[in-house]
Amino acid sequence: MPSSKTSTKPLQISAGVALAAITLGIVSWQASAPADSGSAGSGSGAVAAPRADPAAELKALARREAGDKLAVGRADAPVVLIEYSDFKCGYCGKFARDTEPELVKKHVADGTLRIEWRNFPIFGAESEAAAKAAWAAGQQDRFDAFHAAAYADGSKEKGFAEPRLLELAREAEVPDLERFTADMAGEQAAAALKKDQEEGYRIGVTSTPSFLLNGRPIAGAQPLDAFTAAIAKAKAEAAKQ
Repeated sequence: MPSSKTSTKPLQISAGVALAAITLGIVSWQASAPADSGSAGSGSGAVAAPRADPAAELKALARREAGDKLAVGRADAPVVLIEYSDFKCGYCGKFARDTEPELVKKHVADGTLRIEWRNFPIFGAESEAAAKAAWAAGQQDRFDAFHAAAYADGSKEKGFAEPRLLELAREAEVPDLERFTADMAGEQAAAALKKDQEEGYRIGVTSTPSFLLNGRPIAGAQPLDAFTAAIAKAKAEAAKQ
């Protein structure tokens, strides 16, 4: 999807999802939105009756697919963090370098947390190319390594043209570069990207990084302590259910 459409696409959302966005503050996610993204959060179209529990609708977005190549952690973990992110987003990089590894070490490792990545490119064609490349690396079980290489300090300043994406794939030790190139340009990569983008737009995401933690929004690259506290609360709530 070209960036001009990504940042200005009017949203067709149900009243239930619109209520979720308003009630839970999703429409206020403004961590690092591009300057022309203002109209991306506006809803329109005929709507159905509001659902009674919009928070439950957002919580249900966790896919919990055991074979998800863009996820880490147990499929049955009590807490799921959904991350909507862009490889050209500086704040996303900060989260990836400073916070996410600690969350994996402390909370994914003990079975509490699952992290599900959603490609949500909002900064143009290179963002979209990087998203497809990350998906392609994931098909060879190298998503985590590609993710780390693409978010390394200073990486985004080098851009994400195709030669650079191949360089990142080599850094990530993607075994079959010919398959990687084909997957990156294929229909499945485009469909996976579209699915993630449409999910994000449907619930009102307009900036990156944006998160849902068991259905509750967290805006921006918050400090580790903020995520740790939210995870502890979500775990305690899940234990009562």
